[in-house]
Parts: sequence; C-alpha cells; structure tokens
Amino acid sequence: MLRPFAAYLRVYEPLSSFGDPPDDALLEAVERSEMTPNEAIAREEWLWLKSQISRTVTLPAETPDGRADLSLFTDVLVLDPGEVPLSDESVELAMEALVCPMEVRARSAAALSSFLDDAPPALASEVLDAKGLTPEAVKSQSSAALRDLYGSTMHILSTNWTVPLPWFTIVDPDERRIVLGTGPSDPIREVSWRVAMGDALERITEAEELVREALGDTGPTRILAETSKWLSSFHPHSAVELDYGGLVQLIEDPVLATDTSADEVHAILDALRREAVEEVAEAFENLRDYWGDLASRERFN
Repeated sequence: MLRPFAAYLRVYEPLSSFGDPPDDALLEAVERSEMTPNEAIAREEWLWLKSQISRTVTLPAETPDGRADLSLFTDVLVLDPGEVPLSDESVELAMEALVCPMEVRARSAAALSSFLDDAPPALASEVLDAKGLTPEAVKSQSSAALRDLYGSTMHILSTNWTVPLPWFTIVDPDERRIVLGTGPSDPIREVSWRVAMGDALERITEAEELVREALGDTGPTRILAETSKWLSSFHPHSAVELDYGGLVQLIEDPVLATDTSADEVHAILDALRREAVEEVAEAFENLRDYWGDLASRERFN
C-alpha cells in the first residue's frame, strides 16, 4: 500500500520529560518499541482507514464511546541519542531514550477542526452529515482529544505533497540519511535528517533574522517564526527529525540520490549573509521548480 504523500517534522523528547515517573504503559511501550518512522506512517494510515469505515468512531485511535484507545500510550517512536549528530561538543542532548508520541487522535482532531473552519459550508456540511454529527459535537470531541497531548503542543507536524523550504534551515545538509531500497515502492525507502534541538533552534533563529531583514514579514519569515516557536515549546535537550515520508514514492532513484534541497536552502542563507541577490534568485528558482513539480501532482489526485 502506498504511504500518504506527506513529509514530517518530529520532535523526540527525553523520556524523563513525560512525567516523574512516566506512565507505566508509556514506559513499557518505550522499552519494547521497534517501530520505524516508515512503519509509523503505515500505522497512522491504518488507524485513519479503520476510523473511516466505522459508524461509531469519528477520529482515529478512538474507542466507540469517544475516548482515546490504548494507542495513546503505546504508539511511540523511540530514538537512541547516539543516532543524532551534534555540531560540536557544546550542544547538549539527553543521554536517555528520546521519545516521539504519534498522538494520532489529537493530530486528527486538530486537522478536522482546521478543515471545518476553512472549508466551504456546503463541503463541511457534507462531511458532518456523513457521520451524523453537528459542528458543536465535533468541536467538543476535538477539544477532548487535544487534552490527550503530553505537553502543550503536538510532537509531529506534517505537510502534504511538499516539504516547506524553511524546514531545511534546521538541518546540516551533510547529515542526510538516504535509503533507496529497490525503488519508489520499497517500504524502507527514506530520506531524513536528525538534529539536536540546540542546533535546530540556533539555525532557525539565525535564518529567521536573515530572511526577515531581507524580505520582511513574508510567508517564509512567518513559517520560520512559527516553526521556531513550536520547537521552543519542547525540552531543550530533545532531538528533531525532518523526514520526506511518503514523498520518496514520487521521486525516482537518480533524482532522489542527487537531491540538493537542503544544500540550496543553506546556499540561500549564505547568499543573504553576503547580500548576493542574484545567487538567492537562482537557488530559489531551482527549488521552486523541483518542489513545484511534486506539489503540482496534487491537482491530479
């Protein structure tokens, strides 16, 4: 089965930050967890499909009476701190299990609330009628789901059909992890980066300052500011993962192997430091062509 055509930005917090002590169910899940990011994407998709064919369940990972099911505690990604590169010895990273709760129910609730706020009234009514729901019932259920979060915000951001270019500012282009497998349909296929929170915040703060000075309060500046604020809400010794997710299914081996998106975003930042406007324009044009081609496929789906 194809994975969703989405990319992900995940935060892995130290296990000790989830409570003193953490919930027993969470501790057990972390101890036995072997789920990979690709398997997590498949798990999310299965939970979503299961909820769509149910007459009683509105959100994924939910019981018929509207409560979170056991996956609230058991669906987690676990990262060994030894798998996270550090820019230098001064960057601090927790030396214990790093945990990213999938929070599928809460993330789905947030997405549903956003959809109902933004969708044309006729479309929103059609969606609600299919489940026999009212806007008030959905908002109440969504609020309950969002209370399941371990902290003040979700540990995973996702975006369909493309990777927001500002996300690349937090990574070191040379630390790319790439697994081509046997081709686009191989479930192990992956492109990702891992970075310590200290490095991520330092890089995105500098990027925001450079872009704001050059372009003002534009779209890229706002995305940088929002992402920086989101990252700052987590434990300072966490890790961050940028993952192409299911987008790797859309890109052939030679193109994926030579993908230079992160390098070009950092080249833009370097050009902004030097006020080399022509270099900024050229790099941005290359990125727009590359990611615009992928994003354009949404119109055919």
